[in-house]
Amino acid sequence: MDPKKKEEIISDLIKFRKGKEYYDKIGKPWKRGYLLYGPPGTGKSTMVAAMSNFMDYDVYDLELTTVKDNTELRKLLIDTPTKEEGEG
Repeated sequence: MDPKKKEEIISDLIKFRKGKEYYDKIGKPWKRGYLLYGPPGTGKSTMVAAMSNFMDYDVYDLELTTVKDNTELRKLLIDTPTKEEGEG
């Protein structure tokens, strides 16, 4: 990865992590999104893993091809174990 781009992303993540109070104050959801694109093997999944590790977030890989509606998606998300539940 381009070192300059890496530093930009790290800086953005740090700024985002420190901004929760601001989002609460203005009444906006505390969210951050990134669009990663490219052919297989270009590091998209590795990037997600690195970012989640940096932010101390959990990442879940869900199979959505069988989800037919919002009710099924909601159940799938609710049934997904937390990190602590999965380690026991």
